[in-house]
Amino acid sequence: MLIRPFVASDLVPCARLLRASASEFIVHASPREAASTFLRENDEAGLRGSLAAGHVYHVAADEAGPAGFIAIRGNSHVVHLFVDKRWHRQGLARRLWERARATAVARGGDGAFTVDASNHAVPVYAAFGFAPTAPTRCSKGLYFTPMRFVPG
Repeated sequence: MLIRPFVASDLVPCARLLRASASEFIVHASPREAASTFLRENDEAGLRGSLAAGHVYHVAADEAGPAGFIAIRGNSHVVHLFVDKRWHRQGLARRLWERARATAVARGGDGAFTVDASNHAVPVYAAFGFAPTAPTRCSKGLYFTPMRFVPG
């Protein structure tokens, strides 16, 4: 599995992956309106807007296409981390995180990161070394836990 910078042809398959993953693991427990808003804000146009805003994306891909991706804003905030369900528990999320973290530090980041982790993803981020900074919150009908990673 190759981890590389995002390219234009990744837009549609990554948007599809985000929608499938978010539907199963993030918005399934949210009110319909909140779920629709989240999915609409994170569709192809949403990803295109994130790219235009300077978020740095990395994609894990093989010959079949993208299996996961991560986006970092401002060299310090994890915006997206999605891995196709078929690749869960195989270390792919960690590999994406490590690549994105190294890139952010090389671009001038200090190595500290934040994330608003979905409830499903809290254990994944905890395994990376993130710790909760506040109790679980709800915004726009979506539940998340603010977390922070500080290099040790």
